Amino acid sequence: MNLLKWASLFLYLSFFLTKPSFSSSILSSYEPNEIPKYFLDLAKKSAVLDWMVNIRRHIHENPELGFEEFETSRLIRSKLDELGVFYKYPVAVTGVLGFIGTGKAPFVALRADMDALPIQELVEWEHKSKVPGKMHACGHDAHVAMLLGAAKILQEYRGELKGTVVLVFQPGEEGCGGAKKMIEAGALENVEAIFGLHARSDLPLGQVNTRSGSVLAGVGFFEAVIAGKGGHAAIPHHSVDPILAASNVIVSLQHIVSREADPLDSQVVTVAKFQGGKAFNVIPDSVTIGGTFRAFVRESLYKLRQRIEEVIVSQAAVQRCNTTVNFFDSETPVTPPTINNEDLHDYFTKVAADMLGRQNVKEMAQLMGSEDFAFYQELIPGYLFFLGLKNETHGPTAPEHNPKYTVNEEAFPYGAALHASLALRYLSEQAGRLWGERSHDEL
Repeated sequence: MNLLKWASLFLYLSFFLTKPSFSSSILSSYEPNEIPKYFLDLAKKSAVLDWMVNIRRHIHENPELGFEEFETSRLIRSKLDELGVFYKYPVAVTGVLGFIGTGKAPFVALRADMDALPIQELVEWEHKSKVPGKMHACGHDAHVAMLLGAAKILQEYRGELKGTVVLVFQPGEEGCGGAKKMIEAGALENVEAIFGLHARSDLPLGQVNTRSGSVLAGVGFFEAVIAGKGGHAAIPHHSVDPILAASNVIVSLQHIVSREADPLDSQVVTVAKFQGGKAFNVIPDSVTIGGTFRAFVRESLYKLRQRIEEVIVSQAAVQRCNTTVNFFDSETPVTPPTINNEDLHDYFTKVAADMLGRQNVKEMAQLMGSEDFAFYQELIPGYLFFLGLKNETHGPTAPEHNPKYTVNEEAFPYGAALHASLALRYLSEQAGRLWGERSHDEL
């Protein structure tokens, strides 16, 4: 074993085996249903809240796109170092995996995405994006800050953890398949369950919403180049018109959902890109179209993909055109539907109600948006919930993916405390189950 490996082993053992000399015993005086509120009160203290806010603002000023999050990752690692949390880096280029607890089973994961969007920020404030054309317009800067806030709480109470919490700081959520690459890099090794949150601008502060089963749709993207033969618009019979072919393709694509899909199985096919021709009197050689397809059922999603290709190729051929269809499998793989585990739904509802009150845990409607958190859920039980940001006294707010999007930093204690509470109680309950199974085996 070389020196580097010995050093890594030493760090690992020192982080996991050193017993904390403070704070942990305090939790023993609380009932399990009281700990979420205790964690919330702790997260509201300036030592935690201001720390999270400063992290978020630094990240917001320096947005980075998918798999370019080097500065964001460096900041995360510096904060984990500050807390004394062991971590692995790099994971899937810029990702980070942190570990808090015993280093032994059971393992539960908490996930935050890190990447920004190619949007020019239009909000004028002290911490506006310093990078032209890039902005955190989906709250991922807040997600990172809240997960680090949870790490701060969990590290202080690590002696109470009956297993190991894995902190998943994930790159490339925005259409880059970052979760898939994190899985390929071993992020879910030994992990039994995973939780994630997403800030939501239209949900009131102090509330969460989610549901069991399908929450968000699966999504894929496509692009087709329809090639004909260009020529003068005055003599179309000497050309093979790809614009006519593309028009027929688009109309036929809409028939897939209206005529082939079960009306009770919600699906969407949208063509949002049409490029072809630059002159009024010239038929172009080719036309490019592109769009998205979405469904709440995995089988329906892949059926849509199959039929989209068949319709494009066949309808173009009717107009004597050749076609190539690209589904971007290597760049933006098809994301499956986000499906929340039923048992974890019951568990989340219980923990969230203990913290916020049952009246503030809302059942949400399904959304046709997507989240690559779904890749984790394909392998292990997973649960994604939405955290309210809206404060009516702050006036109207812009939605996600909008250049005027803002984050209400008052929500950070709720996210951090929920993360920490979900992890701590999950490990306690699972450790009790494992102990019971061992006792039964010994008997």
